Amino acid sequence: MPVTAFPDEWLAQSIEGLTPERLLALRGRAESGRTLWDCVVAEKIATDAQIIEKLCHRFRLKVADPSRIDLTARDGVPEQLARRYHVLPLRLTDSFLELGTANPFDLDAEKALAFATAREIRLFLLAPSKIREKLDEMYKSETAINKLLEGMGDAEVLTTLPDAPHPEELNVSEADASQKPVVRLVDMIISEGILSRASDIHVEPEEGGVAVRYRIDGVLRQVMKIPRQAGLPLISRIKIMSSLDIADRLRPQDGRARVAVNGQPIDLRVSTLPAQLGEKVVIRILDSRGTVKSLDTLGLNPGEAEAIKRLLENHEGILLVTGPTGSGKTTTLYSAINQIKSEGVNIVTVEDPVEYRMQGIVQVQVQEKAGLTFAAALRSILRQDPNVVLVGEIRDKETAQIAVQASLTGHLVLSTLHTNDAANAVTRLVDIGVESYKIAASLRGVVAQRLMRKLCPTCKEVWMEAPPERLRRWIPKGTPLYRAAGCPDCAMTGYRGRFSILEILTMTPELERLIAAGEPADRIAEAAQRGGMKSLWDSGLAHVARGESTLDELTRVVDIPAEAEAPRSTGAPNTVGVPLEPAAPVSTIFDLLEESAPPARRSGAHGQPASKVLLVDDEDSLRKVMRDLLERDGYVVTEARDGVQALDQVDRVGPDIIVLDLNLPGLDGYGVLSHLRSRPATANIPVIVLTAKGDEDNEVRVFELGADDFLTKPFRARALSARLEAVLGRRR
Repeated sequence: MPVTAFPDEWLAQSIEGLTPERLLALRGRAESGRTLWDCVVAEKIATDAQIIEKLCHRFRLKVADPSRIDLTARDGVPEQLARRYHVLPLRLTDSFLELGTANPFDLDAEKALAFATAREIRLFLLAPSKIREKLDEMYKSETAINKLLEGMGDAEVLTTLPDAPHPEELNVSEADASQKPVVRLVDMIISEGILSRASDIHVEPEEGGVAVRYRIDGVLRQVMKIPRQAGLPLISRIKIMSSLDIADRLRPQDGRARVAVNGQPIDLRVSTLPAQLGEKVVIRILDSRGTVKSLDTLGLNPGEAEAIKRLLENHEGILLVTGPTGSGKTTTLYSAINQIKSEGVNIVTVEDPVEYRMQGIVQVQVQEKAGLTFAAALRSILRQDPNVVLVGEIRDKETAQIAVQASLTGHLVLSTLHTNDAANAVTRLVDIGVESYKIAASLRGVVAQRLMRKLCPTCKEVWMEAPPERLRRWIPKGTPLYRAAGCPDCAMTGYRGRFSILEILTMTPELERLIAAGEPADRIAEAAQRGGMKSLWDSGLAHVARGESTLDELTRVVDIPAEAEAPRSTGAPNTVGVPLEPAAPVSTIFDLLEESAPPARRSGAHGQPASKVLLVDDEDSLRKVMRDLLERDGYVVTEARDGVQALDQVDRVGPDIIVLDLNLPGLDGYGVLSHLRSRPATANIPVIVLTAKGDEDNEVRVFELGADDFLTKPFRARALSARLEAVLGRRR
């Protein structure tokens, strides 16, 4: 009986370990209609993932994502057709159909599906087992349910009843919430919270009642629990005070109120959240007439206030204060404003809400319902000739871009971000949508901040016990430590008041290069620490060593650093600590070049990471050849097929050198080169122009635009490598 070939016989050339003898044996044992892919996986010669990786690398195929299937594609492809050609419908539009397949070179399947659907076919790679699994899910769900229901009678009838709400909730009205005892209770809770130095008041429905908690010095403390019959009218009373809809209990609401305690006006910001047992209410207490502190009175370590003052000496750029909600960012910003405020400086702020009121500056309150957003207010402020602009918080892309633009046009911009540390402020701005090179050009410094509780001076005691083992290496021998005892002055907590601990990142030329190149936050943090930045842990530890707080408080606020930082190198360290060279990159061998490549340059000079090359060419085959050549030489290669994509990749990747074709769709190579040389962040990136136009006029023109070298097509493999090495060598 003759042995027939597999329908996907082409796959044999891409699988390692599949010898001709083994392939022949598989043919002999294969069942009718079985594919080579299935046989290879069944015989454990290779896994689905390994096969997909090989095919993607060799043929530049895209991999299907079966978790993102558009169900409308099922209606466009009949089940019989999908199973005959073993394809999985992924996405259907008016012009094309995307399919997952294990045989992307099956032209008969592509033609049949294109004819049946009257659409262009786009194929993505997917394992046969995954296709079968997803086809069964896609086409057999209704059939399976019908089979399950066969033979079942209609004797049992199920009806759905509406949820029965708590009777107390139904009876709470505006009249109930306005009764005198309820009003007095709410007034007492708010006034006691203000007099207790609480920053927030939490009113939370629980089983059997409503709990009231104050956040004092950053820690929640329960002060009372009210019966449910009295607690629900209390919540409605708070909503009435802040002009919220008491009848709407199913949606979150935000409101404001203004009260006075002992003649002192206090602003309240109220937020409600529907929960399982009723609405939770949080009241943020804002003392807008509170005294603005100076930097020297924030309780900072020696040198931290001076570092912030040096940052404030800049007349343009962005200074960010980062940290979670309630970490004192606004207080620090106003202390900075107080430092630079003078008659000759025009300072304008835009906030939500205005937490401090200061004489001599213009403060703008955000009103989103009226259209006065951060971005809209900031855009108008820039027409008011300010020297310094304070933005309460950068929340979105539009606000971030206007703030960056303002900093690049001669304004000092102060603002806050919600990040864990100073280095991640860059990552956050990139996530919002600000380009890396703009961040590098505008950022002057980042202050990451936390608040630690201060030991009560009345009752603090010397801690006689030894610190835990994991903390001993941080505490020098003989350092006296203290613990919180508790007394009436501090409400038995052992702490009274708070101070700031800081991590101050100051921009340097090295940091600018790393940020512009899009390096991750850990690389930025390492460079900043080499430049003298102290971490939040170091800052807090200095306060503990001076007896101002405790180790328990420090570990509550800041994570303990890792035991040892792993050294960064291009390879595994050997026994004497010298980085070893990593293994050569695995790549498919192409026989399209006439010359053999020179020996691989597996890493940069002195063990530094290999150089990053951006290839810009609209010819896919040529780009593929150049990529394989350069990767064998040890370069990290990124590709772009047109001018717009090239500029985007420059901002994302931060290449060390660019190989640029002139004849590109859309924005041509001349335009790309002109853009690169006009931007400070990219002006010094070396560019080798690669073109078929080898005439003298063209060569002169590209050098006038700022090219570093000129290479004509067709080129020799060793010529490209030599040009790259020469240009990079000159730039080093």
